[in-house]
Amino acid sequence: MKKMLAVISLMVLFLNNTIAQIQYPVSPKSNITDNYHGSLVADPYRWLEDDNSAETKAWVIAQNATTNTYLSTIPFRDSVKKRLTTLGNYPKYSTPFKKGEYYYFTKNEGLQNQAVYYRQKGLDEEAEVFLDPNTMNKEGIAAVANLSFSKSNKYMAYTVNKAGSDWADGYVMDVNTKAILPDKIEWMKFSSFAWKGDEGFYYSRFSKPDEKDKLSKQNQFQKVYYHKLGTNQISDRIIYEDKQHPFRLCSPMVTDDQMFLIIAIVEGAGGKELKAKFLQSDTDQFKTIFSGFANDASIVDSHDSLIYISTNVDAPNYKIVGVDINNPEPRNWIPIVPQKAMALTNVSKAGGTLFLTYLKNAASKVYQYNYSGDEIQEIIIPGYATATGFMGEPDSKEVFYNYTSFTSPNTTYLYDLTNGTTALYRRPEVKFNPADYETKQLFFKSKDGTKVPMFISYKKGIVLNGSNPVMLYGYGGFNLPRLPSFSSSNLFFMEQGGVYVVVNLRGGSEFGKAWHNAGKLDKKQNVFNDMIGAAEFLITSKYTSKEKIAISGGSNGGLMVGACITQRPDLFKVAIPQVGVMDMLRYHKFTIGYAWITEYGTSDSAADFKYLYKYSPLHNIKNGTAYPATLVTTADHDDRVVPAHSFKFAATLQAAQVGKNPALIRIDSDAGHGAGKPINKQIDEATDIWSFVMYHLGMKYR
Repeated sequence: MKKMLAVISLMVLFLNNTIAQIQYPVSPKSNITDNYHGSLVADPYRWLEDDNSAETKAWVIAQNATTNTYLSTIPFRDSVKKRLTTLGNYPKYSTPFKKGEYYYFTKNEGLQNQAVYYRQKGLDEEAEVFLDPNTMNKEGIAAVANLSFSKSNKYMAYTVNKAGSDWADGYVMDVNTKAILPDKIEWMKFSSFAWKGDEGFYYSRFSKPDEKDKLSKQNQFQKVYYHKLGTNQISDRIIYEDKQHPFRLCSPMVTDDQMFLIIAIVEGAGGKELKAKFLQSDTDQFKTIFSGFANDASIVDSHDSLIYISTNVDAPNYKIVGVDINNPEPRNWIPIVPQKAMALTNVSKAGGTLFLTYLKNAASKVYQYNYSGDEIQEIIIPGYATATGFMGEPDSKEVFYNYTSFTSPNTTYLYDLTNGTTALYRRPEVKFNPADYETKQLFFKSKDGTKVPMFISYKKGIVLNGSNPVMLYGYGGFNLPRLPSFSSSNLFFMEQGGVYVVVNLRGGSEFGKAWHNAGKLDKKQNVFNDMIGAAEFLITSKYTSKEKIAISGGSNGGLMVGACITQRPDLFKVAIPQVGVMDMLRYHKFTIGYAWITEYGTSDSAADFKYLYKYSPLHNIKNGTAYPATLVTTADHDDRVVPAHSFKFAATLQAAQVGKNPALIRIDSDAGHGAGKPINKQIDEATDIWSFVMYHLGMKYR
């Protein structure tokens, strides 16, 4: 035993020495300076924006080598990976849905890189493989999405993304034989398919990009096309384009009754314009049925000339109205379901009824309505949980939904539409006891007095002595809520004695449009104040201390992490900014970044520049500051938030950091912003993150 303790002591000593002596790769500085409305701003690492240059590629290799060397010295890293693998190795199912005579769903046996699509004729019959993405690429980096069935369910179209890129190729399958047809659609991005009968479909795509900069160049002038089955893509007809607005995105849909083709047009996260035309008329022009981008609208369904829409016009928590395409003006709208005190976040349909999902303090509440707006009943969702699904055909007799929480994996229920009863359909068998864990919700006051909720999850028996390790997670933007959901990775942290906290920051949709507006544009600082206030609340409430808090977030949440640690470097011990938007002055110059201008503003505007420059993480790193132990994560195929954000942030942080806390960057290969990442890469990334977090929070592997 003494011998073992001596070895462990030597390992810890070696690790401490490694931290003290860490040598970062050289990041040369250039003399590039930009003039923003009279303010000169240096950009010394601009060269890292060129992901194809030999210099950037060498820098990436050197940074990964430094990070891997550092992480390899953490004594319990192998144990972390082994336990994460065990916890994640259980069958995972999606919510079933019915098309024609088959029920479809996905299943991952446990450690398959991609979930496999299955189908079965009856609920008790044996399922067969329908589509297996794992056979498309031996590394498991091909991900299938956007399954769309033709009107008679004869054909099914789907997209394939590779290596995490947003670029997708479209394919068509004969549903009966499972044969892949010759039809192939290229250069799709942010689009699915809208079928016109069984003849063909509408879809959106961009022009073919240059191979060299396809992962970084701005995507402009998305157009809607029509593809007729059996023809080459080169003959596809342009159905809709806007030559005056290069940055608007357009997405087609066809109503279930095949009466209307609708184009949804967005300028970012701000709102949506809807145009419609009668599908069977080649001469009919698109008519605007919902104009402008100040408000939001989503198509629910249509009956004859009446289109059902969910909108926040004069209803910040959203309502449902009927819009006659022949008289679409708001004064003619027919009220269906008025707004509630809770925020309406989703509307689905099945069996001739509507299912409305609301959020009450960031947890699901689901109600069934008829098309006249009469409530049929509430579907009870117990505890702090999220319910999804409730989708079916007009003649469906049942509908499925999934239930998940911070301590419960996806559990599938069957709701009988004929008698309104719910029954358990499928519960996963996991390798831990959910009863050992609990979640509670607390509210705290942010800097301006606003009450903000947080979910706190942990293993039962927690003692409020100020010494619990905490992982603080948030997002705070784009009208997207952060709701209860299960992660075996987060469960691992709780199992190790950690407290996992999700903060429902302003900028999301947890409390409707007003909550979103309070965390965007010139009010973005509220988001960071909320997260800082959450950390201070947990310290005051004796959950933890400054030496025991880690903060994490991805994408817009990565921005939040970067802003919080540059504003309050003293408050957090560890920071994990993942695929973050770090350069707020140049974000709009890459790929789809311009779509975020409605959320952030733009440095092209003198007024916006002032507040963007004030909080931009890259531009607020100060030399000679002791920042938290930081592990930045990104990926080489991230064409949503290009890796240059993380590259420049890491290089700047390394040059500024003082003290023993490391400032490292982990750059994944053949991976993107996160969607479709294979299981083996997910486990590897989680292993490195939790090993880093646990070591710097002073935790021991249990």
